[in-house]
Amino acid sequence: MDFDYDLFVIGGGSGGVRAARLASSEAGARVGLAEEYRMGGTCVIRGCVPKKLMVYASAFPEAIEEAQEYGWTVHHGGFDWSKFRSKLDAELDRLEAAYTSNLKKAGVEIFPQRAVIRDPHTVELADGTRFSARHILVATGGAPAFPPLDKAEEFGITSNDIFKLDALPESILIIGGGFIACEMACILHGLGVKVTIFLRGAQILRGFDDEARGHLSDHMESMGIEIHCGSSILEMSREAEGAPIHVRSTTGHEGDFDKILFATGRAPSTAGLGLEDAGVTLGRFGEILVNEYSQTDVPSIYAIGDVTGRIELTPVAIREGVAFVNTVFHGKPTPVDHELVASAVYTQPEFGTVGMTEAEAEDAGPIEVYSTTFRPMKSLFAGKEDRVMMKLVVCKTTRKVLGCHIVAPDAGEMIQMAGIAIKMGATKEDFDRTCAVHPTMAEELVTMKSPVRES
Repeated sequence: MDFDYDLFVIGGGSGGVRAARLASSEAGARVGLAEEYRMGGTCVIRGCVPKKLMVYASAFPEAIEEAQEYGWTVHHGGFDWSKFRSKLDAELDRLEAAYTSNLKKAGVEIFPQRAVIRDPHTVELADGTRFSARHILVATGGAPAFPPLDKAEEFGITSNDIFKLDALPESILIIGGGFIACEMACILHGLGVKVTIFLRGAQILRGFDDEARGHLSDHMESMGIEIHCGSSILEMSREAEGAPIHVRSTTGHEGDFDKILFATGRAPSTAGLGLEDAGVTLGRFGEILVNEYSQTDVPSIYAIGDVTGRIELTPVAIREGVAFVNTVFHGKPTPVDHELVASAVYTQPEFGTVGMTEAEAEDAGPIEVYSTTFRPMKSLFAGKEDRVMMKLVVCKTTRKVLGCHIVAPDAGEMIQMAGIAIKMGATKEDFDRTCAVHPTMAEELVTMKSPVRES
């Protein structure tokens, strides 16, 4: 059968764009790509990039305070959100244009509209145009989801809306304790917003290392962020449009907030794509079920990135896109490696992690735990009480480092380097043999000699 395209990609995020570009430029495939919103997807338009720029912006008040302690005559001049917002919008426009330009240079045909699947080899655009494709790749990502709470969508916003606010609120209530909730809490606090968090769990960042998340929670509270664990919204009301929202919680806390941010999770963007009618199986949360080669149970249809519910990180989606092209267009079956993926939570301070938590490692066998907290030189000199935490989880029998967890300024930069060693199978003795770089915070990773716990 002669197809219109060798590959049709639905979704213009990082994973879909990489797969489309490589299939066209390196494998000579005829490639079409449809994106209904903006090229670049969650990472570029409403996630990693704008968030990290807001992280940078929010860190300056603390930097100014430190500069004063170091002898500089500097003062807060106030934060101009509208100025920052206009520069942010311009940067996102630039990146979107670059993504589009690179796709066109690679020979990919772009359709700026929604596409759905009509059968295993047919996609239909919003304008009714249909194309046949030998292979279809779904890379539609995910989106913030409102909880099943009365008036949540009426009174609340999601992380997507933060970047489009006309003005910063004076106060905000954040619902949720995951990484998006914690990142937004620290960002907005740094920009001068009074921040309160309600979360149902007993601690922030469920699924991360217990000791590290406890350390971060303590620091966030010391900054002035209110954290109410075991708490949910019981009732919301307001007197008039634009008035503060009055909230009453299940634990009896009451307050008025200018905004409520729901950061209670994300859902795969699979609704209305025609997947199930085409024979594709979805999981209980709407994620597309795929095998190790990102192939669905319909042989011609593949899926990568957040829409599969595997590891929801941009670099992982990109790697899945590359593996897909190698498998389908280069004849080199390439399973995706999801083991020992390093990541960072861009709170203040940052939280970098790779490998097993202490609890996970404990369940797997005998371990040693090396952990330290200390006041870093830069903060100590400035008279601040901030403490960083570094932790290695080590297998007692093989001596391999199973996990590394860092709560410190620039922890994201440090965990990238630690991730290389751990991915290579480094042992605790390999760390010990590595000469320290002094004076740095990271030298503690190679100077911890005695375990603080064993099991």
